[in-house]
Amino acid sequence: MYDVITFGSATWDIFLKLDKFKTIKSNKFARGQGFCLDLGSKIDVKEIFLFSGGGGTNAAATFASQGFKTAFCGTIGNDIFGKEIIEEFKKLKIDTQFIFKTKLKPTNLSVIFNTGPKKDKTIIAYRGAAGFLNKRIIPWNKLKAKWFYLAPLTGEPADMGEEIVNFAYKNKIKIAFNPGKYQLSLENLKRIIKKVDVLFLNKEEASLLTKVSYNKEREIFKKLDQICPGIVIMGFSKGTTVSDGKRLYQAKASKVKIADKTGAGDAFASGFVSGFIKRGNIEYAIQLGLANSGACMQEFGAKNGLLNKNAFLPKAEIKIR
Repeated sequence: MYDVITFGSATWDIFLKLDKFKTIKSNKFARGQGFCLDLGSKIDVKEIFLFSGGGGTNAAATFASQGFKTAFCGTIGNDIFGKEIIEEFKKLKIDTQFIFKTKLKPTNLSVIFNTGPKKDKTIIAYRGAAGFLNKRIIPWNKLKAKWFYLAPLTGEPADMGEEIVNFAYKNKIKIAFNPGKYQLSLENLKRIIKKVDVLFLNKEEASLLTKVSYNKEREIFKKLDQICPGIVIMGFSKGTTVSDGKRLYQAKASKVKIADKTGAGDAFASGFVSGFIKRGNIEYAIQLGLANSGACMQEFGAKNGLLNKNAFLPKAEIKIR
């Protein structure tokens, strides 16, 4: 029996820290600004970092660090990056029996251009082997756990999300769900959410799901509480708001010296679930989630700064209304 099984992508992240780059403002770019390099030139890189990533593996790392018996379910390529992920999991004591290899595509890969902690980073993402997770290769009879954690998924694995949730619901396994943009567009999303115990959304996603204006937080939560019977967490860059259907809990994130924001959302979500599993207390879960996220951002990579179960836990002020 596992404490937690996580589902999601496994990637290899290559961070490139650049000194010289150009930006161009134009409405042709989705965010109004483009990150540019000289065409045909050789660009020097100041620093390079290589780490594993992906929402499913990032969350698994937190759960293992917090002392939970953890497994990850996902697909990797039959390549050096996939092998490195397996080796890292063995060191982290994360069970690998639900990791499946495919020769059809390489392991997911991201190249992240880091232009400073206060600026947006540009990510070039290759979505490879992770898209080959499907219900035919999963040994359902071995998925024995107290909790399932569903990280953002795309393609066939995302389409399989309802089957994973239904299996958990039928077998009385608690479900934490952190949907990605692809999953938010699925017709069956609201049906899935009705069976979820903990739901994570950012403000844009919550607004999209409820069709309520971005700035009307109370109205958003009224709609979300009708859709999801469990705990609903809405995160934003400076803190979080949590609803248990009766009260709203609000907390601001502590200020930390940021090295890299990669994986900060995964660190908060998995930290929150870890805290809730430990004590069944929302306030403690918020504290652990925010502290884990803050610690994550102080190191490069999505896993290097994560808190262990014995780490000091700074307390954020929580307002209840």
